[in-house]
Amino acid sequence: MSGELNHYKLQLLKLLKKKAVKTGRIKLSSGKISDFYVDGRLITLTPEGAWLIANIMLEMLKKDKIDAIGGLTLGADPIAGAIACVAHLKKVPIKTFIVRKHKKEHGMKRQIEGPPLKKGSRVVIIDDVATTGGSLLEAKETLDKIGAKTVCAIVIVDRQEGAVRNLNRAGVRLLSIFKKKDLIS
Repeated sequence: MSGELNHYKLQLLKLLKKKAVKTGRIKLSSGKISDFYVDGRLITLTPEGAWLIANIMLEMLKKDKIDAIGGLTLGADPIAGAIACVAHLKKVPIKTFIVRKHKKEHGMKRQIEGPPLKKGSRVVIIDDVATTGGSLLEAKETLDKIGAKTVCAIVIVDRQEGAVRNLNRAGVRLLSIFKKKDLIS
């Protein structure tokens, strides 16, 4: 699928540059002020973007034996949904999940939504964009509490502002479809 993967990545890069890259002073979730912003949901919440991202991420993980993929709400939500659909079409047996910022106080009182994960489940955490990796680390900490093993993290764009270092400290390697430099060239 290497040729197809490259084609998908090229299409996704064009979409990101055309619709999701913003300039001007913007406050990031990390609290930093930046003149470069990627509004990932402008891509992850479109049929074409969701399709491309799900296919690319599944291809990136095809050699890893994983049980589930998901991440912290809200960035991971549309990606996890797209991966669930594409995985079903490709007959890839993988669960998806969403990690809430806080445990629900009603209903089933879950913090991790989706098909139940067992102790020892091999999981991948996802997000649209990583700056410092805070959202990914928050998801990992929640997954650690149930005994899941975080295999790696994948994002659409690594802003190259500390996420790799911070995740490495927590024992998680960060993979990205693109880096900031790919979007500003």
